[in-house]
Amino acid sequence: MATKVTPRSEDYSRWYTDVIQMAELADYAPVKGCMVIRPYGYALWENIQAGLDRRFKATGHVNAYFPLFIPMSFIQKEAAHVEGFSPELAVVTVGGGKQLEEPLVVRPTSETMIGHMYAKWIQSYRDLPVLINQWANVVRWEMRTRLFLRTMEFLWQEGHTAHATAEEAHEETLRMLDVYVEFATEEAAIPVIPGRKSAHETFAGAVTSYSIEAMMGDCRALQAGTSHFLGQNFARAFDIKFLDENNELQYAWTTSWGMSTRMVGAIVMVHGDDQGLVLPPKLAPLQVVVIPIWKSDSEHAAVMEAVHQVEATLRDEVRVRVDARDEYSPGWKFNEWEMRGVPLRIEIGPRDLAAGRATLARRDVPGREGKRNVPLDGVLAEVRQELATIQVDLYRRALDFRQAHTYEPQDYGEFKEAVANGFAYSWWCGDGDCEAQIGEDTKATTCCIPLEQEPGKGKCIHCGRDASEQAIFGRAY
Repeated sequence: MATKVTPRSEDYSRWYTDVIQMAELADYAPVKGCMVIRPYGYALWENIQAGLDRRFKATGHVNAYFPLFIPMSFIQKEAAHVEGFSPELAVVTVGGGKQLEEPLVVRPTSETMIGHMYAKWIQSYRDLPVLINQWANVVRWEMRTRLFLRTMEFLWQEGHTAHATAEEAHEETLRMLDVYVEFATEEAAIPVIPGRKSAHETFAGAVTSYSIEAMMGDCRALQAGTSHFLGQNFARAFDIKFLDENNELQYAWTTSWGMSTRMVGAIVMVHGDDQGLVLPPKLAPLQVVVIPIWKSDSEHAAVMEAVHQVEATLRDEVRVRVDARDEYSPGWKFNEWEMRGVPLRIEIGPRDLAAGRATLARRDVPGREGKRNVPLDGVLAEVRQELATIQVDLYRRALDFRQAHTYEPQDYGEFKEAVANGFAYSWWCGDGDCEAQIGEDTKATTCCIPLEQEPGKGKCIHCGRDASEQAIFGRAY
């Protein structure tokens, strides 16, 4: 199987597509720019959902669902919003064989629809805060698409909250950014940089946007999640008002935040190798695959008895599968499950039985170095420990990789070289024209202005003017 995968060093883009298709995460749909998420890919997405949903509910959020179709007049109510999304809108003008009185937009995001509903539901300060999340699909008419990273239709969650004060809303914005940081690091094993977006990169209609930025295996940046402080922009557009404790009418303060199936692509690109996927144990659809090895019928019965005992021991705590297919050789099965990124393989053969042991093989450590023998009667404890170690090691490797490819250039020449090979962490004046010129010169974008940085002053890496903040620049997906 792996011989059919284009090596990352040869063509990273082709490697990415090969792995997604051969590991059966997704395939191309008959509609250009859309994808079919296959069962294995959807199982990975379900685990992402579960990890996020658990955190949302722990912070007081509840799930709801809002319509897919949005009246065009809603989109047009917030000027910056319509300007930002107009090129990406899919619009329905005919329904039931008749011309619609008002065109309907297929949901690109839900601030407008939810703003309309919040205006109905919120009357008093007692109704606040409203903390709602929805799991949904959205459609954005993308011209250049890539499986999971950028498709015309994708799946995501979008949180939308309303608050009595600006302070509460801003606190919520940063709280949810922290939730994304925690999820990315603890479950996806992806180190991320939380930061503020530049004015140019701010979400259409937001006052301030924040994001988590990750470095992929080709040193390019990926925006893996966003959280937006919307101020009162949508509240004013949709008349979301409430009577405060002094019986005075006020506009609410709102936020929105989202993470999408793009996270699946991030996991592929951060951890994958030339043999296929490498999945973090906490999110892997299967954490352990057990492969029996035998040559004769007399060996088969004893091996399978031990295999099923191991499966029974693990199944209550571990997502485990036995691959007992007779029509494939053990070597073929090894390759298949390596392609699919299963974190841990357990091999049991006649020699293992004779020694009262099983062989554990780590997906993230190829060859003999990733193998070790463990006693059959202690297999559960050994598997627990191995999965925990894999999770930690994947994060550590990804962090080491990012740090090795993050530079602090001293002049613009070094800056150009830095963004061609990773991230540049540089002083920046914050001027939009300066940002645009950097993009034109280098194809790099302002990924974010990290929230955690040492206070100080410097000179803008491009124009040399005084700068009070440093930014992460990189070539981004």
